[in-house]
Amino acid sequence: QVQLVESGGGLVQPGGSLRLSCAASGSIGSIYVIGWYRQAPGKQRELVAAITSGGTTNYADSVKGRFTISRDNAKNTVYLHMNSLTPEDTAVYYCNAATEATPGKGYWGQGTQVTVSS
Repeated sequence: QVQLVESGGGLVQPGGSLRLSCAASGSIGSIYVIGWYRQAPGKQRELVAAITSGGTTNYADSVKGRFTISRDNAKNTVYLHMNSLTPEDTAVYYCNAATEATPGKGYWGQGTQVTVSS
């Protein structure tokens, strides 16, 4: 099993920046990809960014060039650096860890709220 804990959310002004953290514990060696998802009120959950165990990354078009996903293997933590934030980025952000035992599902954290407003 894998446990995930997100942190770093909060209230930020348009144009500001935040760094989200996803700390993983448990069967860390079984994880092959970690993704950041977000869900805004009244909208479907969407993939924001992902990073594989090999370091390959991908991003949603809406955040490409503004967000960066990275990992610190020594700390078992994945980060999402968010820059040039706009109100459209307001959502609950979730971390997901995919393993061979959880195809198409994976493990989820509790989420962290990001609000971009003046």
